[in-house]
Amino acid sequence: MLGPARQKIIAIMTLLVMLLGLSACGQIPTLADTQVINYTVKPGDTLYSISWRYGYDHRQVAAWNRIPEPYTIRVGQVIHIIPPRQQPRTRTEPPPAKRPETTTTTAPRSTPTRPAPAPPVATTSSPAEKAPPPPARPVASTPAPTQQKPVAKPAPAPKPAPAPRPTTAVQQSAPVWQWPAQGKRKYSFNVNAGKKGIGITGTLGQSIHAAADGEVVYSGSGLIGYGNLLIIKHDDVYLSAYGHNRRLLVQEGTKVKRGQKIAEMGESSRDGIVLHFEIRKDGNPVNPIGYLPKSGS
Repeated sequence: MLGPARQKIIAIMTLLVMLLGLSACGQIPTLADTQVINYTVKPGDTLYSISWRYGYDHRQVAAWNRIPEPYTIRVGQVIHIIPPRQQPRTRTEPPPAKRPETTTTTAPRSTPTRPAPAPPVATTSSPAEKAPPPPARPVASTPAPTQQKPVAKPAPAPKPAPAPRPTTAVQQSAPVWQWPAQGKRKYSFNVNAGKKGIGITGTLGQSIHAAADGEVVYSGSGLIGYGNLLIIKHDDVYLSAYGHNRRLLVQEGTKVKRGQKIAEMGESSRDGIVLHFEIRKDGNPVNPIGYLPKSGS
């Protein structure tokens, strides 16, 4: 028999083990909850700037939050940024449930119907031995007109040739780029080093030009590390950004042309007088040098 002191010690140890197990179990769901980012819209935010902030394509963020075009958001609205890891869970569940239902219903219906009409066909063919010559004549005359009609069908006349034409038009509408400013390169594109674009040095107040035709989708200073920033949407694939400006000359919703003056060069606390220029394709930063002409900087 154990003494009362030992019994108390054993009871305390068991309670501690139970409490540690419950606390560990309570931490597991919180890790999954932190995967989703909930961002509250602030004054001056747009769906493009929020997507730019977290490095996602604006179409993805709009789909996650069921926001239709033209992607209008309100101050105080909560925008959910969903990582890609949580997307395949919903996509993989429905397809396996639909396939077994279709296979079980079709198999029993086709088997009993086919053997039934087979025996009566054999009984009708045996007594008709004298009738082969007369039916052969009308059969030859009847198929002749039927074969002539389907030959001249009007259906094959329309050919699907105009289908590839719109694709060529889309390729022709790809952005034609130019350098946004004249100057030397301060730093190069290096995502691992935190440089999602290139830096172009110049003079304070130097003109900044639109690198391609498009529409201004953000004009403000709400993104940390960019200063006064402009974001231009060129099509559904490409966006460009112009950071650290001294003055912004265009507002959101303004349609700009390639080479149009949109801002004045400003100063960065880290890199001095510089224009930070980015190009993003489907929300991902790409090296602008691969899109800009070789001469011009």
